[in-house]
Amino acid sequence: WVEKFTERILDLGGDVKFEGMKSRDLICDPIEYVKADLAIQEPGVELLMKCMEGVKDDPTTYDLLKDYLKDEEEDLYWSQGAVELIEKIGTQNWLLLQL
Repeated sequence: WVEKFTERILDLGGDVKFEGMKSRDLICDPIEYVKADLAIQEPGVELLMKCMEGVKDDPTTYDLLKDYLKDEEEDLYWSQGAVELIEKIGTQNWLLLQL
Protein backbone atom coordinates (compact mmCIF):
# COMPACT_ATOMS: atom_id res chain seq x y z
CA TRP A 1 0.00 0.00 0.00
CA VAL A 2 2.88 2.35 0.72
CA GLU A 3 4.10 2.04 -2.86
CA LYS A 4 0.63 2.65 -4.30
CA PHE A 5 0.01 5.74 -2.19
CA THR A 6 3.52 7.02 -2.87
CA GLU A 7 2.96 6.69 -6.62
CA ARG A 8 -0.36 8.51 -6.35
CA ILE A 9 1.13 11.37 -4.37
CA LEU A 10 3.90 11.71 -6.95
CA ASP A 11 1.35 11.55 -9.79
CA LEU A 12 -0.45 14.48 -8.18
CA GLY A 13 2.80 16.46 -8.01
CA GLY A 14 3.35 16.04 -4.30
CA ASP A 15 6.59 15.33 -2.49
CA VAL A 16 7.12 12.19 -0.47
CA LYS A 17 9.42 12.17 2.51
CA PHE A 18 10.07 9.01 4.46
CA GLU A 19 11.09 9.50 8.05
CA GLY A 20 11.94 7.09 10.78
CA MET A 21 9.27 6.68 13.39
CA LYS A 22 9.51 5.69 16.99
CA SER A 23 9.12 1.95 17.11
CA ARG A 24 6.35 0.34 19.06
CA ASP A 25 6.99 -2.22 21.73
CA LEU A 26 7.33 -5.77 20.46
CA ILE A 27 4.34 -7.85 21.53
CA CYS A 28 5.22 -11.52 21.85
CA ASP A 29 1.92 -12.81 23.22
CA PRO A 30 -0.40 -13.58 20.27
CA ILE A 31 -3.56 -12.67 22.19
CA GLU A 32 -2.15 -9.33 23.28
CA TYR A 33 -0.96 -8.75 19.71
CA VAL A 34 -4.47 -9.26 18.30
CA LYS A 35 -5.95 -6.96 20.94
CA ALA A 36 -3.31 -4.27 20.35
CA ASP A 37 -3.82 -4.52 16.60
CA LEU A 38 -7.58 -4.17 17.07
CA ALA A 39 -7.05 -1.05 19.19
CA ILE A 40 -5.21 0.51 16.23
CA GLN A 41 -7.54 -0.79 13.52
CA GLU A 42 -10.80 0.54 14.95
CA PRO A 43 -9.87 4.24 14.93
CA GLY A 44 -7.89 3.73 11.72
CA VAL A 45 -10.87 2.42 9.77
CA GLU A 46 -13.02 5.22 11.16
CA LEU A 47 -10.44 7.78 9.99
CA LEU A 48 -10.27 6.21 6.52
CA MET A 49 -14.04 6.45 6.18
CA LYS A 50 -13.86 10.16 6.96
CA CYS A 51 -11.05 10.58 4.39
CA MET A 52 -13.24 9.08 1.66
CA GLU A 53 -15.39 12.22 1.69
CA GLY A 54 -12.35 14.40 1.03
CA VAL A 55 -11.29 12.54 -2.12
CA LYS A 56 -14.71 11.95 -3.68
CA ASP A 57 -13.92 14.39 -6.52
CA ASP A 58 -10.72 12.50 -7.44
CA PRO A 59 -11.84 9.10 -8.80
CA THR A 60 -8.37 7.57 -8.94
CA THR A 61 -7.50 8.48 -5.37
CA TYR A 62 -11.01 7.54 -4.25
CA ASP A 63 -10.67 4.05 -5.77
CA LEU A 64 -7.23 3.58 -4.23
CA LEU A 65 -8.45 4.66 -0.80
CA LYS A 66 -11.58 2.50 -1.18
CA ASP A 67 -9.45 -0.58 -1.90
CA TYR A 68 -7.23 0.19 1.08
CA LEU A 69 -10.27 0.70 3.31
CA LYS A 70 -11.69 -2.64 2.16
CA ASP A 71 -8.43 -4.37 3.07
CA GLU A 72 -8.31 -2.68 6.47
CA GLU A 73 -11.96 -3.53 7.16
CA GLU A 74 -11.24 -7.20 6.44
CA ASP A 75 -8.37 -7.09 8.92
CA LEU A 76 -10.58 -5.33 11.46
CA TYR A 77 -13.37 -7.90 11.13
CA TRP A 78 -10.88 -10.76 11.49
CA SER A 79 -9.41 -9.22 14.65
CA GLN A 80 -12.86 -8.56 16.11
CA GLY A 81 -13.88 -12.14 15.41
CA ALA A 82 -10.66 -13.47 16.90
CA VAL A 83 -11.13 -11.52 20.13
CA GLU A 84 -14.75 -12.71 20.39
CA LEU A 85 -13.72 -16.30 19.77
CA ILE A 86 -10.92 -16.10 22.34
CA GLU A 87 -13.45 -14.90 24.91
CA LYS A 88 -15.81 -17.79 24.06
CA ILE A 89 -13.43 -20.74 23.74
CA GLY A 90 -10.39 -19.59 25.69
CA THR A 91 -6.82 -18.78 24.79
CA GLN A 92 -5.49 -22.33 24.47
CA ASN A 93 -8.30 -23.50 22.20
CA TRP A 94 -7.96 -20.41 20.02
CA LEU A 95 -4.22 -20.95 19.73
CA LEU A 96 -4.83 -24.55 18.65
CA LEU A 97 -7.18 -23.33 15.92
CA GLN A 98 -4.40 -21.10 14.59
CA LEU A 99 -2.07 -24.05 13.96
